[in-house]
Amino acid sequence: MARNIPKDPEQNRPKEKARSASSSPFKLDFGGSGVERTRLLIGGVLVLFSVFMFFSFFSHLFTGKADQSEIHNSLSSLAETGKKTKNFFGVFGAKLADLLVLRYFGVSAFWLVPLTFFTGVQIGLQRSLVNLERFTKLSIFGILWGSTFLGFWVYTFHIADNWSDLCGGMGYYLNEYMDSLMGPFTIFVILFLLILFISFFYGTEVLVDFMERLLAPSESKTAEQEGDTDDINQAKNIKRVREDLGKVAEGAKNTMREPEIDLDEDTIREDNADEESIRPYLPPIVEARANTPAQTISPASTARKEVSLTIENTLEGDLPETIEEIEEDIPVTEVSKDEASDELVKRFGLYDPTLDLPNYQFPSVSLLKDYDMGKAQVSQEELKANSNKIVDTLGHYGIGIADIKATIGPTVTLYEIIPDAGVRISKIKNLEDDISLALAALGIRIIAPIPGKGTIGIEVPNKNREMVPVKMVIGSEKFQKSTADLPIVLGKTISNDIFMTDLAKMPHLLMAGATGQGKSVGLNMILTSLLYKKHPSQLKFVLVDPKKVELTLFNKIERHFLAMLPNAAEAIITDTKKVVNTLNSLCIEMDNRYNLLKDAGCRNLKEYNAKFVNRRLNPDKGHYFMPYIVLVVDELADLMMTAGKEVEQPIARLAQLARAIGIHLVIATQRPSVNVITGTIKANFPARLSFKVTSKIDSRTILDTGGAEQLVGMGDMLLSTGSDIIRLQCAFVDTPEVEDVCEYIGEQSGYDSAYLLPEFEGDSGGGNEKGDFDSKDKDEYFEEAARLIVTHQQGSTSLIQRRLKLGYNRAGRIIDQLEKAGVVGPFEGSKAREVYIKDLDALEKMLRDL
Repeated sequence: MARNIPKDPEQNRPKEKARSASSSPFKLDFGGSGVERTRLLIGGVLVLFSVFMFFSFFSHLFTGKADQSEIHNSLSSLAETGKKTKNFFGVFGAKLADLLVLRYFGVSAFWLVPLTFFTGVQIGLQRSLVNLERFTKLSIFGILWGSTFLGFWVYTFHIADNWSDLCGGMGYYLNEYMDSLMGPFTIFVILFLLILFISFFYGTEVLVDFMERLLAPSESKTAEQEGDTDDINQAKNIKRVREDLGKVAEGAKNTMREPEIDLDEDTIREDNADEESIRPYLPPIVEARANTPAQTISPASTARKEVSLTIENTLEGDLPETIEEIEEDIPVTEVSKDEASDELVKRFGLYDPTLDLPNYQFPSVSLLKDYDMGKAQVSQEELKANSNKIVDTLGHYGIGIADIKATIGPTVTLYEIIPDAGVRISKIKNLEDDISLALAALGIRIIAPIPGKGTIGIEVPNKNREMVPVKMVIGSEKFQKSTADLPIVLGKTISNDIFMTDLAKMPHLLMAGATGQGKSVGLNMILTSLLYKKHPSQLKFVLVDPKKVELTLFNKIERHFLAMLPNAAEAIITDTKKVVNTLNSLCIEMDNRYNLLKDAGCRNLKEYNAKFVNRRLNPDKGHYFMPYIVLVVDELADLMMTAGKEVEQPIARLAQLARAIGIHLVIATQRPSVNVITGTIKANFPARLSFKVTSKIDSRTILDTGGAEQLVGMGDMLLSTGSDIIRLQCAFVDTPEVEDVCEYIGEQSGYDSAYLLPEFEGDSGGGNEKGDFDSKDKDEYFEEAARLIVTHQQGSTSLIQRRLKLGYNRAGRIIDQLEKAGVVGPFEGSKAREVYIKDLDALEKMLRDL
């Protein structure tokens, strides 16, 4: 479309001046005066800040909701949790956009972008792209009026939950106040303010011309039909309005250098116009173009953009036909499900289980105490004296030593010896008591040979032991950066290295130790480690405490980390009968999880959760994000004495099968005899931890070897993970420290209740005998199960188990009652029972008759 340049020389002068100014390059004289450098610096900062605001505001429109849980945190808390904002410019961009867009002005805050940009250019380059004073007034009005106008619609239609970014907090609450005063009349006040602003800012001529243009179509038609002179004059006025609009477009082009507006040819005239006559029309163009990128768009490119949009719409219209042709040629496979899940991920992102408790804060290391611990003080003279005594004692029995080396640990010092050739290892092992006598030690332990080395180890207790505080191991880089599924840090090794392992790979842990040797501290250490690394949505504890006093510290985290039976009075189980029901409920949970893994085509919990996070599993089919479950039993011996086989069987079953679906066991006892740690239980616990025990028999029961009776107590322990046995000094965590950690977690908002395990009832609750249906004996879940069966048209016991979270026995009784009532057919082997009732209306009629 051709655009004619005005020929009036008076109008050409400012353009020639502009061309002369633009033809010469900007002189960025960095060596100039300090005032020029300061002005250039301030202008550059404002220009960069305008770019920062634009991308921060634009990114906030798409990521604002996802960043809500992070922007209120401090930088230090964000660094501790490792979380990041999704805003394009990080946490500062998210905070700025949240303040200006969400809390104050909504999308009207975008007016600040060109205002800051033009201000920066004028300060830095001393070049005016617009009349900055007028544009500032227009921007302030645009921000305030735009927020108020959009806030009226957001408040009227109650869409603040999803569209709060349109008006911001100021626009919403201002309309809320005005609505209480004037009701629906508020919109007329808002529009009157717009008219008032246009009248004072642009002049009343604009309003008059606008009203004349509104009346133009009907009145010009009347003028042609009736030939009235006044109507002809009105048509001339309309023509003048079109000419003025042409001047507005030219003024926008010359003064603002904004993208050109594509006008109809009849609105472009060749009449000359003075620059001053254009200025009153300049701000509307600014307002119309405020949200467009500041780049030059030619009329041809604008037309191409409209064509491209038309092509996209055409393709969208043709898309269903293309899909139908593909579906006819290619059968639907699993790939289509993946494509659907990928589309869900693009729209909503990956599923984040931590959003259940978005404001949850992990415990800080500052909750733990700083102890005045002393290093293990073993002097060079003591090391040399002990090594000489070992060499002399072995020499008395004809055993030569080629080399000896000492390693100082927190509890014991390891002396590694290399015997002369031809010396039998068994001969050195038999001298354990003689070496202990010579060193006057509390008890030594001989490792012959040390696995992976060609040496024999002699562990000698230190006279001055070193305490390992929990703060040291929890705050260590090794633990903080761990990516294990269930990381636990136990303490230090002989070589003073922090020992950390993964409970998910053990996969179960059997603990033993005499009274007062650190067993309860070890359990607290395991639980504290997991609390410091896992979110409540990722981990649940089932705590069994027959002593009733050891694990009560963890009552405060019931709504965050604990799991329990439905309708249970307390989450921590102390009654033996409830322990049996809880263990059987865990077995039901295990079976339900395996059924879900089978449906999902996964082999373990990690694969299943990865599929669920990637939205490849449908929650409507019973799938959900599965947390790890850790069963902790503080005293197994008491349970075995009171319940025996009722406890042994579910524990053995869980130990055999539960690893793959994320249920792990930590069983502790102070009496590791064969009638407590039976062969069935022991065979399924490859990881075993022993504190000091009273006899070598107990050591062999728990570790399959001696040595635990030679430990020195107070957290000194042996960990067996298969063929290797590692000596550790357990970290010390005091009761007040555990209380502080649990109180810190318990004070935060949690779930409505503890994690509910499937309901379990003993077989005494009734039988499965066939007979006539008796409405008095029907289960309380009978009607709910009947509706479930009819809705899915699948007579399956497992369906009732999963959806109603019932045990197998109770679900079986309900399905038998449904058979007697005529809802489902008889048992047909591996096939699901036939459902006789086909719709819910017929079912409701039958239930009323029953």
